[in-house]
Amino acid sequence: MRILHTSDWHLGRSFHRVSMLEAQSAFIEHLVDTVRTHRVDAVVVAGDVYDRAVPPLAAVELYDSALHRLADLGVPTVMISGNHDSARRLGVGAGLIGRAGIHLRTAPASCGTPVMLADAHGDVAFYGLPYLEPALVKDEFAVEKAGHEAVLGAAMERVRADLADRPAGTRSVVLAHAFVTGGEASDSERDITVGGVDSVPAGIFDGVDYVALGHLHGSQKLSERVRYSGSPLAYSFSEEHHRKSMWLVDLDAGGAVSAERVDCPAPRRLARIRGTLDDLLADPDLETHTDSWVEATLTDAVRPAEPMAALCARFPHTLSLVFAPERAPGDDTGSYAQRLDGRSDQQIAEDFVAHVRGSRADDAERAVLRDAIDTVRTDDTLREVAR
Repeated sequence: MRILHTSDWHLGRSFHRVSMLEAQSAFIEHLVDTVRTHRVDAVVVAGDVYDRAVPPLAAVELYDSALHRLADLGVPTVMISGNHDSARRLGVGAGLIGRAGIHLRTAPASCGTPVMLADAHGDVAFYGLPYLEPALVKDEFAVEKAGHEAVLGAAMERVRADLADRPAGTRSVVLAHAFVTGGEASDSERDITVGGVDSVPAGIFDGVDYVALGHLHGSQKLSERVRYSGSPLAYSFSEEHHRKSMWLVDLDAGGAVSAERVDCPAPRRLARIRGTLDDLLADPDLETHTDSWVEATLTDAVRPAEPMAALCARFPHTLSLVFAPERAPGDDTGSYAQRLDGRSDQQIAEDFVAHVRGSRADDAERAVLRDAIDTVRTDDTLREVAR
């Protein structure tokens, strides 16, 4: 069976205030063409179809068009909700849409109920594990403490139990939206940390033939059987060196996997350039970026006058301007944002305690801080789900 693995469309998302709708529409066109030309047997979409719980109308219309075009091809599609999606909204009409061959899996309770597809070699069971917010699904999976590893582990127990009851030789595919240990993150994924831990081990998916992952925006292979497709478009400058693609996966009669990448169209190249304003305006080697989306980091000791206007004269598609004055060694007077860059909420809170009190938080205090941060994050998730 030939499977096209994609995820993280983020329909409705912009790139530094630039609408990505046209580029997203071009991707859908490319997706449909790939299904047709490569004789794909099934499409899997591993979550984050939309960029937010209540997407703009134009994004909903593009999604609707994509579903109709996939259904018209007669190629089954299995799709799960991600942490950016409203699972309940995305799952509306799932039963009816399923009759057209578009199978939406957005309810945690359905993790152990596969979509059954078949080829010349027999059945393939597709299990959809939507994004599982631990605090919201711990009762469904009867886990004592909310955590990503606990709820995903319980969901996979249901998958393995169902698979064990099926005829020998039944092949299996799992779709999941999670941060799996070993994956490389970028700046454009929403933090899903719970209890200070946001990742789960790849071994949690043992026992199935292929795991189609979503959430991380870089295409990557954690093993032959466990892969992220990545987002089809770049949504942050941290993705400058990503090769945006989908996985074309062949599952043979015995469940062995072979895969190749199918590149996605890019609206523009991304470029991160750094230096003084005068250097950036004069450097002939930067001529290659005149048509790129540009993030410029200025290292001038004194902020230049109207730097964005000057940069746009040479690089018309400059979207982001960062100031990072070069300082002498040992000078730690950088901006507050620079000092916080790359630090988690937990680390920031612990540093604040140490700064105010003059001593680090102990284990019990760190646990209190972690619980408070998780409560705030869960409350935010509940409010978004309720919108």
